[in-house]
Amino acid sequence: MKKKAIIALGLLVMAAVTIGFFAVRGEGERTYRFVAVTRGNVESTVSATGRLGAVSTVQVGTQVSGQLLAVNADFNDRVSKGQVIARIDATLLEQQVREAEANLERAVADLAQKEYALEQAKTLYDRQIVTEGEYRSAVYNNTVSKANLVSAEAGLDRARRNLEYSVIYAPIDGIVVERNVEPGQTVAASLSAPQLFLIAEDLTNMQILVSVDESDIGRIEEGQRVRFTVQAHADRTFEGTVRQVRLQSTTSESVVNYTVVVGVTNPDGTLLPGMTATVAFVLESAEDVLLVPNAALRFAASAGMQAEVRERMAAAALEAGRASSGDTASSGDTPGGSGRGGRAGTGAGLPGTRGTGQGRAGAAAGNVAQLWYVDAAGLLAVARVRTGLTDGQNTVITGGPQVVEGLQVIAGVVESGSSATAAAAANPFQQQQGGTGGRGRGGF
Repeated sequence: MKKKAIIALGLLVMAAVTIGFFAVRGEGERTYRFVAVTRGNVESTVSATGRLGAVSTVQVGTQVSGQLLAVNADFNDRVSKGQVIARIDATLLEQQVREAEANLERAVADLAQKEYALEQAKTLYDRQIVTEGEYRSAVYNNTVSKANLVSAEAGLDRARRNLEYSVIYAPIDGIVVERNVEPGQTVAASLSAPQLFLIAEDLTNMQILVSVDESDIGRIEEGQRVRFTVQAHADRTFEGTVRQVRLQSTTSESVVNYTVVVGVTNPDGTLLPGMTATVAFVLESAEDVLLVPNAALRFAASAGMQAEVRERMAAAALEAGRASSGDTASSGDTPGGSGRGGRAGTGAGLPGTRGTGQGRAGAAAGNVAQLWYVDAAGLLAVARVRTGLTDGQNTVITGGPQVVEGLQVIAGVVESGSSATAAAAANPFQQQQGGTGGRGRGGF
C-alpha cells in the first residue's frame, strides 16, 4: 500500500510538472500589479438623495381682501408670536362694522315694536275682540324679530372680526423663509387664503425628506445612523438619524419609492432650507479589520500561474507522503496509517481543485476567495480567505497567518506571449468564469 501511494504521488507530480511546463512556456514572463492589504474601518450603505427643510413651517395668509398698507417683515427676519408683520387697508372693513351696528339697532327697535304689538293682541284676544289668527300673526312677527336681532348681532361680530383680520400677526416664533407680497399689492381672499409669508419655526433642527427605492426600503429603520453631504459644503460630512419611514408610496416611471424622514441638527445655521442632500444610510459597519481592494478579489489567475503553484504544492505533498511512509515503516504497517499517509490529502487545497475531505466542507461555509501574492522567496503563492462586509471598493477578509496588514497581493498581471490571457487577467471589470462578487476563476 505504501508503494502504491508513493507511485500515485509521483504520477501526480509528473503530470503537474508537464502541465506547468507547457502553460508557462506559452505565457512567458509576467509583470504583476499589486495592491496592499490594509487595516481600517468599513461601512455598508444605501445611497439616496433628498431635500433639506424645516421640521415645522407655517403658511401665513389672510382671510380678508384688500390692499396691503404695510409689510413689516422681510426675508430672513426673525419674528415673535403675536408680532404685526403686515396691515391691510381697513376702510371698507370699518364701514362694514358701522353698517352692522346700524342693523343691530334696527333689529332691537323692531323687536321692541313687535313685543308691544304682541301684548296688545293678547289683551284683545283674551277679550274676544280679535280673532285667533290675528293673535297668532302677532306671535309670529315677534318671533321673527327676535331672530333678526340674533342675526344682526352675529353680523356685527363678523364685521368686527374681519376688521381684526386686517392686521396680520406672526402665529409662531420663527424666521421668515418666504415673503410673497409687497406694500400696495391687493390680495383677494374670495376663493382661498393667499399665502403672504412662510415662517419656519426653528432652523437649528431640520429634516431631510429622502426618496428611497422599494428594493432598499426594507433595510431602513427608525433610529438608523445617516451621513450626508450638500453641494454648498462638499468637503464636510454631516450626520443625522432616521425619524420616520412613511408608509405612503409614490410611483415614478414604474419605480416605487418611499419617503424617509431624516432628522438633522443645525446649530451653526450652515444648512439652509431647500438644499439637495446626498444621503448614505449606514446598514452595517466594522472597525479595525483587515481590508483588501475588490480588484484583488476579482483577479483571475491564468492557467500558467495555477500550474506553477499546483506543481510546488504537489511536490510538497510528495515529500510529506514520503516522510509519513518512512515513519509508518519504522512503526509497522497498518491499513489505517497507509490511508492517512498519502491518499486522503492528495490534491487538497491546490489552485483549480476542490480538494477532498475537510477541504470541501470548509470551503462551503461562508464566502471564500483567493488572494494571489509573491512570498518572501519570490515565489508565486495563494492564500484562501473568507470575505465579509464590503463598501463596494474594499472588503473585509480573514485568513491564515500569511494574511497580514501590508501584504502585497496581485490585482492584475501582464504576460508576454498571450495577449488574450493578459487582457483578461489585467481587466478587473471583465466577468469572471465560475463566480460572482469576490470569487474569481480557479477557486478552491
